[in-house]
This record gives sequence, structure tokens and C-alpha cells, in this order.
Amino acid sequence: MAQLEDLVRGRSALTPVHIHRLHELTADWQMLSDLSFADLILWVPLRKDSKSWPTGHIAVAHIRPTTAATVFTHDLIGEEIAWGSRGRIDAALSNGEIIRDSEPELVGELMIKEETIPVTFEGQVIATISRHRNADLMRSPSRLELNYREIAHNLYRMVAEGTFPYPDAISLFDPLPRVGDGLIRLDVNGVISYASPNARSAFSRLGWSNELESHSLGGVAESVAGTRQDAHEEGLKSALSGKALRRVECENQDGTIDLLVMPLIQGSDRIGAIVLLHNITEVRRRDRELITKDATIREVHHRVKNNLQTVSALLRLQARRIEDPAASAALEEAVRRIGSIAMVHETLSGSTEESVAFDDVLDRLISNARELSPRVNAIAIEREGEVGTLEPRLATPLALVVTELIHNALEHGLAAEGDSLRIVVERAQNEVSIHIFDNGLGLPTDFDLALSSNLGLQIVRTLTENELNGELTLLSGPEGTSAQVSFPI
Repeated sequence: MAQLEDLVRGRSALTPVHIHRLHELTADWQMLSDLSFADLILWVPLRKDSKSWPTGHIAVAHIRPTTAATVFTHDLIGEEIAWGSRGRIDAALSNGEIIRDSEPELVGELMIKEETIPVTFEGQVIATISRHRNADLMRSPSRLELNYREIAHNLYRMVAEGTFPYPDAISLFDPLPRVGDGLIRLDVNGVISYASPNARSAFSRLGWSNELESHSLGGVAESVAGTRQDAHEEGLKSALSGKALRRVECENQDGTIDLLVMPLIQGSDRIGAIVLLHNITEVRRRDRELITKDATIREVHHRVKNNLQTVSALLRLQARRIEDPAASAALEEAVRRIGSIAMVHETLSGSTEESVAFDDVLDRLISNARELSPRVNAIAIEREGEVGTLEPRLATPLALVVTELIHNALEHGLAAEGDSLRIVVERAQNEVSIHIFDNGLGLPTDFDLALSSNLGLQIVRTLTENELNGELTLLSGPEGTSAQVSFPI
């Protein structure tokens, strides 16, 4: 679309609405090229405004068929032609009518037949399509080729009448099935008048053993799919009648077919429909496997969380039976650390994503620290910034690191006279930093992190360096202590 705008900027009377319409056309026109076995070139008239006579045309888009060899070896986008040099393109623009039945002309070593189609939008011709195909390949067409061409003629007439592309159909056409994956032609009553070999194969895989032609497509689909449609959903027979633009899936235990139904319009009358279909059995099988895998992973995280909580409960019971205060405190610290890991797994068990919303974990760690601190009511804890989502491989060690730093500040840094704890998060594109400030007494003057015997700080340092590939910094000053953990993401 940007290329189209660049090509016509200041040289055409096209409005942004016109350009959007041409973008919709070129998004769908691989189907037109494949059905007509032809190269398609989109020409925009060059003129100052809509009332001025064009001075020529510029090619803004070029598509090649996947059903036949291209007739142009080089791209024609950006090529300009003067008014009068290509009479059929001029005539289609001026008259608003399809120009066909022209004599083939020699282009290089090939005899090429050219036809031109006006692109009409809201009653105005805004561009022209030239269609180029090898005349030698048209002399003895097969039944498939004849049906493809007839369908193409119907669609080109809709382009000329302004009824194709279909309005508001972008979501239905994404992705657009390929013509070669399977095509069915319906008459005005929704009965199959032609089915390509790939279309027959797709329904055969679902268990249809008869010929498709002369049967109602909706009836065939309901027959192979059974009667498992929900009462509030549109039935397959209605959706596949050809009366309206629809995209539906027909599925049974043997496979799944994706069907795109496109009504064919002539003037104000519906004359039938075409159906592009694609066998998506393997795609849906992989989707189901992924859903099963995700559910299994969430269940594993849930069970790990439950097991960790069980271990915590057992350690807590053991701590209450031990009379030695130091041993009891060590077990309580182990309970706290296990609880931090359990929080990460609990978050993962309730999420459909493969990442951890760490801000929720951080809030719970802070809340847990408040409950465990004997001086919680006297300490103001503030938090600034957001971590966002993290991979589980980072979230688990980070939860332990933050837990240790918060409790270290509450139990040691603020033990004497401090009453304020701030947690500040900074997230850049490739790095996260978490700062924990307290206004306590600060670190001893001879403190050395590398030589510290504090188990909590040893855990923080080891996890930061080995698991997070980050850096731990402890600074002490007149206003308290700052602990900073920085790591790449």
C-alpha cells in the first residue's frame, strides 16, 4: 500500500479511500490471477484531478499466476504508458466496460492475449486491470480450466460493477485459501455444478464416497460432519448455501476442511457461488496438541505449587517442634524461600501464557513480607515501576532474590531505627533493574559482599550471577542502604 501511495503521490486524483479500495483488491487478486491463468497488472490513471483528462497510466501492482507460467519475466511495477499508446486500457477507463475478444499479439516469443477490466468504486472507475495470458495454452482447455475461466469472468464483471472485493471481508479472507487447494462451483440453489479434483479428495477424506456434483454442498457437509452443530450456531446447510459470504469449517473424526463461500453477483442478482476450500486436518491436529500441551504444563505447575506448599507445611511443623531457636529460624527461612518459588508456579498454573506476570508475584512477595515481619505496622513499604512479563527461567530465581533482599532489609537494615522501604523497578528494552532502598543504619564499615557469611546474601549473589547472568550491588550511605539487582532480558 505504501508503494502504491509513493507511485501516485501528486500525480493522480486517487483519494485515500480509493487507495484503500485498491489495496483490498490487490490483497485478494492472487485468486483472480490463478483462475484466469494470467498475469494481472493494475494501472492507475495519471492526472491532476478527477475532472482532468488523463495523460497516461502507471502500473502500481503486478501479480503472476501459480496455475500457469508467467508471460512477463520482469516486474512491471512503476512502468508508465502515455495516453493513446494502449487503446484497450484507455477504453476500459473511459467506457467503464470490460474490453475482451482482442487478437493475440506477439510479446517476445509468446502470443499474448490481453483483456482489460475497469475497477469501479462507488460508481467511478478509479483504475484498470490488464490481464495477459498465453494464447497457445487456451486452444484445448480441460474441464477444470473452462470452469476456472468462467468463474474468473464472473469475478472480473463484479470488479467492473464495483461488487468485488466484497465489503468488510478482510477478516474472512485472512488467510485466503489457494485456488489449487480445492474449488467448488455452486448454482443459484447451492447445488454443486463442479468440484476440482482436490476438492473431491478433501471430502473423500472426510468419508464422502459419492460424486460431489449434483448434490447440495450444505447437505454433503452436514452428512459427513454429523449432527453436532450447536443449536445457536448457523447450520452448515445454511452457511454453505452460497447466499452470503461465509467462512466455515466442516469437521469429523477423520479431518477438517476450511471453506470460504463467495457469492457471484451479476447486477443485482445472485447467479451462484464459488467455494475455496483447504484441508486443514493437520493444522487443527497441531492446534489440539498445543492446547493439550498447554493444559498439561499448567497442571504440572499447579502440582509443583501444591507439592512446594506441602513441603513448606512440613518444615513449619518441624520448626515448631525444635527447641533450638537458631535451628527453628533456619527452617522458617527455608519455608519462606520455598514459598517464593511456589508463588511463581502458582502464577504459571493460572496463566495461558508461557511467561510470568512478575508484578503480581512481586506484590505477593511484598504482602508476604509484611505478614512475616514483626515490625510491619511501623514500616512504610513503597513500590515504583513495573517489571512486566518474564520467562520462568528468570522469574523463579528473581523471586528468591527479591525475597531475600526484602527480608534482609526488614530484619537487619531496619531493625534498629529505619521505618521506610522503597522498591523501584526500571525496565529498559534489554535489561531490568530492581532497587531496594531502606533508611536504616546501613552496612558495617568493613562489609565485603564476597566475604559475607550471611546465607541470604550468598543465595542472592549466586542466583544473580549464575541464574540471571546479572550483577548485584550493595551500597551504604548516611540515608541507609541500597541493594540493586540488574540482569539482561
